[in-house]
Amino acid sequence: MSGILDVFKEDPFSVVALTDAVNEVEFIPGIAGREVDWQESGISKTTIAIERKGESLVIVDPSPRGSPGDAIAKPKRDIRSLNVPHYEVQSSVYADEIQGVRAFGSESDVETIAGKVAERMRELVQLSIDPTLEYQRVGAVKGVILNGDGSTLYDLFSEFGVSQETEIGFDVATDGSATGALRKKVNGAVRLIANNLKGAPYRGIKAFCGDTFYDALVTNAEVVKSYLNWTAAADLRGDTFGPYQAFPWGGVTWINYRGSNGATPFVDATKCHLFPVGVPGLFRTVYAPADYVETVNTNGLPRYARQYEMQNGKGIWLDVQANALNYCTRPKVLLKGKSSA
Repeated sequence: MSGILDVFKEDPFSVVALTDAVNEVEFIPGIAGREVDWQESGISKTTIAIERKGESLVIVDPSPRGSPGDAIAKPKRDIRSLNVPHYEVQSSVYADEIQGVRAFGSESDVETIAGKVAERMRELVQLSIDPTLEYQRVGAVKGVILNGDGSTLYDLFSEFGVSQETEIGFDVATDGSATGALRKKVNGAVRLIANNLKGAPYRGIKAFCGDTFYDALVTNAEVVKSYLNWTAAADLRGDTFGPYQAFPWGGVTWINYRGSNGATPFVDATKCHLFPVGVPGLFRTVYAPADYVETVNTNGLPRYARQYEMQNGKGIWLDVQANALNYCTRPKVLLKGKSSA
């Protein structure tokens, strides 16, 4: 095994090189990663302190121990500390897999083995780490971040004493084209989000919709009628209103969300979740450092990777991890809707 171990002591297999490589893997976070304006940053700690000011959550910057305080002291209130979750997955490269591949001192063969390692790391990232990040981000859009088993990691509403707005019943299954009932209900939701933003600028409103809600919405007579008799009527015959698409109506971009945790969809079939976009600092992602000796007190990166020998000497373990927390700094603006007759 010593000959095989020699290659894993080359520079391409160091923690730094493997971490750089795993962060070069194309990030495929899903719909929440694309449609929401995430402000990402690395932190050197494994927790963040958040202070509630009114209906907003504000990051508190630490000050050096023993340093003078602010000239104008302002009392802090409702400060909470949130631990950044640690997600780690493993794979392996066995000696038999690279038997006969490497010739001692051959750089090309080192590259071949490095390619095998990179392939395994991509699998870990794209099949485990990235979907986990997407799952957490959908939770942040809802205001309730869940663990993989469905238990609550953080309820942003109860955590900071902010009440969630009453769930809105959208009569998507009823023909209200004569009275504009559905449009009035959507207008009310848009106004509520704008009011809860307390004057903060925003670019628009989006909504993640479950399958049943979305199908009822796109076939609602009021919605269909608004697309008739003008150039956008062609959208009714095309893919715009199809499964897992998005279309604008009533000042909201409605998105049929696709994604599930096993058999459980990220967005319930009869529900929708509305949120504003273009609000500076509304949705945040923080990355904490990995739990390696080499990364202590360094600014966190999106992903980390390293390798180490199996105890039985038959191969190399590959370790890929992410230490990320996604959250909304103004959960009051997150609205939940349901389809109702």
